[in-house]
This record gives sequence, C-alpha cells and structure tokens, in this order.
Amino acid sequence: MYLLKDTRQLICLLGVLCILRLSKTEDKEFLEEFFKREYSLVKPYSGLSFSSSPTWDLKGTAMLTTDYLRLTPDQPARQGAVWSRVPLILKEWELKVHFKIHGQARIFMSGDGLAIWLTKERMQDGPVFGSKNLFTGLGIFVDTYLNSGKKADRSVPYISVMLGNGTLSYDHDRDGIPTELGGCPAMARNARHETFLLIRYSKNTLTVMFDDGQQTWKDCTSISGLHLPRGYYLGASSATGDLSDNHDIISMKLYELTVEEEPNDEPTIPRVDNMKQFQVKIEEEQMSAVQLFFGLLFTILGLGVLAVVGLIGYGRWKQNKRKHFY
Repeated sequence: MYLLKDTRQLICLLGVLCILRLSKTEDKEFLEEFFKREYSLVKPYSGLSFSSSPTWDLKGTAMLTTDYLRLTPDQPARQGAVWSRVPLILKEWELKVHFKIHGQARIFMSGDGLAIWLTKERMQDGPVFGSKNLFTGLGIFVDTYLNSGKKADRSVPYISVMLGNGTLSYDHDRDGIPTELGGCPAMARNARHETFLLIRYSKNTLTVMFDDGQQTWKDCTSISGLHLPRGYYLGASSATGDLSDNHDIISMKLYELTVEEEPNDEPTIPRVDNMKQFQVKIEEEQMSAVQLFFGLLFTILGLGVLAVVGLIGYGRWKQNKRKHFY
C-alpha cells in the first residue's frame, strides 16, 4: 500500500519536472527566436573590432577579457566605451544589460558611473560618463557619485533617464536632474549578486527595470509618450574622475518585440509629449559672498533712505502742528 502511494507520488513529481523542463525549453526557444545577435554583445565577443566581421568598436581604455568588457579600470581620469556599428532599425525592442561596478573605494567615495546609449552620434568622447554632451537620442545613466550633495533628495547609485534632442545639456554638477525624465535608486555597486538592467521600448513607452541578482525585475521608471527615431546606435561608456571604479559590461542582449503595427508618423527628432511633467525641481544654490554683500548693502541703503524720508516727514508734521496753535 505504502509502496504504491510512494510510486504514485514519484510519478506525479516526475510529471511536474517534465512540464517545467518543457516550459523552460519553450521559453528559451521563444527568446532565441527574437534574439538579435547583430545588435547584441555576448560571449565570446566575436563581433568586436579585431574580429573578421566586426559589429562593435572599442574606444579609450575599454579592454576585453574572456569574461567581460572593462570600460574603465579602478584608476582616476579614465574613459572607455563600446559602440555598435549597426544602426538599430527595429521599431520596438528590449535590451538586457548585465553589468558590474566594483572597486576598492569606500561606499560614498566612488565614481563616476556608466551610461547605456541609443544615439544618433557614436564614438565621440565627452563629459557625460565618457561620451558626448548635447547628444541626440536616449541615455540611461547609472550614477555612483552625488555631485549635487544635499541639494538633491536622492541616494546613489542612482539610475536616471534622459532624452536628448541635440540642444539639451546634461548638467553634471547637478547630476542631470534638470533634464531627468525618471529614475530610481539601485544597489548597483559592489553588489553581492549580479546586476542587470532591462530597457524596453514599446508603443512609445520606455520602461526601465533593475535586478540585483534575485531573479526578480523591480520597476524603476516608465515614461509614456516618448518618441525615438530608428537608425540610432547602441553603446555603453564610462568615466572616472578623481574617484574611480571598475566598470564592466558582461553582456548586452537585444530582443525584437512583436506588436501590432499602428500607423503613425515616424519621428525625426527624439521627443517626449509632455516634457513639463518630468521636470524635477532642485533646491536653489546659496548666494555667493558677493551677492550677499551687495544684498546687505542695498538693504542698508534702502533703510537709510526710508529713515531720512521719515525724519523729513516728521519735521514737517511738527512744524504744521505748531502753526495750528498760532
């Protein structure tokens, strides 16, 4: 009796395991079907610039190993980048980035972070995490140093999103807050687990999620009414200043999303429908010593003028009062 019962339980368990295995196999096949290798950077990194058919270029201090692509080492004043040679022509897509930021510095003494790009320009150095300012396209920043200090109500590491139209400038001193569309804090430095970033663009909505190795995607931000032209280039860059970290890209996997085609005008310039709703206020900086001096000076002069006018008025009032008694 007990043997029969145990046998039935064993058969049921084996059946469940088979179903789970088939489900995982189907999921894998589904992902493989929509996986776009020409836009992806994966081991053994066969598409880099020294291969026979390169689809990616390295720049600056970027260095390839068998396990990762190191954009910058844990040394000050370094810049490195990797850029795709193939323009992204997919209408809707999903990008999964496996990365690692780590170093010897203390938790609040690291810098500067890395950026994931989809821009019109490529392979151009600059002050925005090692790439060009006044860019045209999309920038996703993993910032590990708070330049604006207590004036910004946030903690680092912080993931933020910016859409550039070629005229908007990333304000490094204020951590890009004036042009930020959305973001979230994320434990992305010296993490005990692997760190992943998911960027999805579908139906003019950009969704960003983060996974700190727990195999669970956490919502970071979602931006609707965002329009991205096709034909831009994927890339990743990093920079260090006086403070430094190792910034590693382990993989960048891009998948095509299949959705129903909706007739709409193809954008020529990146834009968001309602920019004002994403404006983030930042506390005004304190007045400088010169501004404070002139402010006090004009205040004292104003009070002096008011005192003189008051004395003159009081003198005339007394004079008129004396005449009244005569």
